[in-house]
Amino acid sequence: MKKLLFSLLILVATLGISQEIKSPAQFLGYELGTAFTRHHRVVDYYEHLATNAADRVQLIEYGQTNEKRPLILAYVSNAENIKNLKPIREAHINNSKGGDTPSKAIVWLSYNVHGNESVSTEASMQTIYDLLTKKSDYLDDTVVIIDPCLNPDGRERYVNWYYQYKNSPNNVDPNSKEHHEGWWSGRSNHYMFDLNRDWAWLTQVESRHRLKVFNQWLPHIHVDFHEQGVDNPYFFAPAAEPFHEVVTDFQREFQVIIGKNNAKYFDANGWFYFTKEIFDLLYPSYGDTYPTYNGGIGMTYEQGGSGRAGLGIKTSIGDTLTLKDRIAHHLTTGLSTVEVASQNTTRLNEEFQKFYQNKNFKFKSYVLSGNPDKLEALGNLLQSHEITYGWATNSSVKGYDYNSGKVKTIKTTSENMVVSTDQTKGTLVKVLLEPHTKLSDSLTYDITAWSLPFAYGLDATATETLVNIAPEESTSVAKNTPTNLSKDAYAYIADWNSMKDARFLSELLKKNIRVRYANQPFTVAGKVFDRGSLIITKGDNRNHKNFIDSLENIAQNHQVLLTASQSGFVEKGKDFGSSNVPMITDSKIAILSGEPTSTLQFGEVWHFFEQQLHYPVTILDASYYSRVDLSEYDVLILPNGWYSDFFDKKKLTDLKQFVHNGGKLIAMDGAIKGINGKEGFAIKEKEIKKDSLATLHPYDDSEREYIKNSITGAIFKAKVDPTHPLAYGYPDQYFTLKLGEEAYRKLENGNVVYLEKNSAPVSGFAGSEARKKIDETLIFGVENHGKGQVIYMVDNPLFRGFWENGKLFFVNALFMVQ
Repeated sequence: MKKLLFSLLILVATLGISQEIKSPAQFLGYELGTAFTRHHRVVDYYEHLATNAADRVQLIEYGQTNEKRPLILAYVSNAENIKNLKPIREAHINNSKGGDTPSKAIVWLSYNVHGNESVSTEASMQTIYDLLTKKSDYLDDTVVIIDPCLNPDGRERYVNWYYQYKNSPNNVDPNSKEHHEGWWSGRSNHYMFDLNRDWAWLTQVESRHRLKVFNQWLPHIHVDFHEQGVDNPYFFAPAAEPFHEVVTDFQREFQVIIGKNNAKYFDANGWFYFTKEIFDLLYPSYGDTYPTYNGGIGMTYEQGGSGRAGLGIKTSIGDTLTLKDRIAHHLTTGLSTVEVASQNTTRLNEEFQKFYQNKNFKFKSYVLSGNPDKLEALGNLLQSHEITYGWATNSSVKGYDYNSGKVKTIKTTSENMVVSTDQTKGTLVKVLLEPHTKLSDSLTYDITAWSLPFAYGLDATATETLVNIAPEESTSVAKNTPTNLSKDAYAYIADWNSMKDARFLSELLKKNIRVRYANQPFTVAGKVFDRGSLIITKGDNRNHKNFIDSLENIAQNHQVLLTASQSGFVEKGKDFGSSNVPMITDSKIAILSGEPTSTLQFGEVWHFFEQQLHYPVTILDASYYSRVDLSEYDVLILPNGWYSDFFDKKKLTDLKQFVHNGGKLIAMDGAIKGINGKEGFAIKEKEIKKDSLATLHPYDDSEREYIKNSITGAIFKAKVDPTHPLAYGYPDQYFTLKLGEEAYRKLENGNVVYLEKNSAPVSGFAGSEARKKIDETLIFGVENHGKGQVIYMVDNPLFRGFWENGKLFFVNALFMVQ
């Protein structure tokens, strides 16, 4: 009896607690919209809800950011659904495989992927509170997953900045400092990456953590909450063209259904909005497209405001846009979306199953071959997306050859990776690996080409029939299996053709192991080694304690196979004592940051050094750059940016002297424009003479005419000089991703990668006039100055961290070019 009474008391207490949840205003001590909430207080509020409404809210921490802030998700539903959360999830995932008939809709709401689009997180707190209180009936048939902040590091950067610079009270004058963030805005994450363009590439820790949970749910509906310019009205679905061809009729239709429901509430309040413009459904790495290609209804919602708006700002027409206004709009669309889901659970589940069952793609399999390290890197990405792949049998297959653009027959072996569309993630396979993306409209919001075989530097064949995959136990794909090193060898040799090799070199240099490299092919023990091969001699490292043990451990860590040579006398080529086998310099490297550099490309370079190459780098800020003694550094990297006002006469003189004395300058993209035409730099921009008589076009056609001069992220086949140190590890061609029409004439000498005459994109859109301009122009080149070099990188080999095949060019620029 006492036990029963005690149990009843606990139950009553629990029920009491579950009803005592506080609104955001009650918990935080201020009305939402009157202040920005710091991230830890947002987490506190969600923990409050999870504690006091434990029967209806489950909270998980799914990872941490680079700056050690928690990434959290809240599962919200009625008590019965939360109790059965696991079977609901399992039934939903089984539905994608043709089993089960689930009755619940899964809605995922993602907030604040761009940190300074700060209304999102504020709106998330009111949204979850309203779902638990006055809109709780929506939860009977839905499970709502809320991520209150995808980018805590960026958000906190913005909130800290705003509190430092805002007026008291806040000032709505758009000229006031509180409306003008500095160079490093809160938009990006710690490494200045745009997380809304990383869903597919998973270069960032936040994306990798999130995707693990996302793949456990594959929601019916996913909304990515954003902000845009201050003067823009609200945007919600339906999206703009181009839609990728895999987007189903239902996905299009349901976007309209949701959009009309949103419009109903906006109309009632007299709020302005627009649909079907600007924000398309093509590029696969967004928070709307990636969920769409996984069977959901993926949507972007865009509120006017962003980092400029603060707590309030006067618009161009004299209205005042407040944070409270912005919260109200995001709150309304979030609740409206859950409402529509709750009313359409049966259809959402039926169509979700159809998405995964009905596939009739032209290409059934993608057969890939090439460097095993690159295949392994691609395999790791595919596994993160839960895309299955296997290895071919000995056979012949016919298909579209990516390299030649023609139909060919190839012989397959166990070293060919095969990725089929005949799997649960088959639609995503098509989107990521197809050779050409079909464009229903050339006016797009982002790049139009990203095919992974090109990005990873692999040969590929797309077949219209399924290619047989060998049973897993019978495959014998060659992998590097380092063994114990012979201690009496003269030297140890490693190949040079992948980022795995680059990381191996990086660790050797950090451990003070001296390394040489070959400028000419050579043969040892009957094996041919190409240019760039690493040569580690015992003689160079005679003073290194535990040399063999250290080398062996490093090789094993990186799974690099070393070939032992008993002599420095080679069978063919140059002996190891030749001047053609120089020492690799343990370089001291600096990157310019701050204005005038692009935060995105600076971040790509910074992230490359710290998270991919694992090699030390010094960051020099532009504010004190002129006081830095450049002679302390071996390499200076100028990322893309706007340098026209930065390089005054003294800075240019110092820069030229740095190179002349033996320094290495790597100028990327817009940095080239900053030194183009300046004395001492021979590179020249290519310009096309235009007809002096302007062609008249209707005003409505002006945008279409403009894109004739544009390249929206298209892939071109470029010619490579593989004998140049900048190109060691590459064949005689390279597929480059061109992001714009900027073009530079070829150099007199040192043209390492360039476009030949009449170059056309192998994938993606390039306007007719832009193609004329880039014809026969430089991609990567090297110019000698005194004892040093200038390395020009017109295209970005590190773009968004996913253009894997460009990265070795960058490493070559650091270590091989001497």
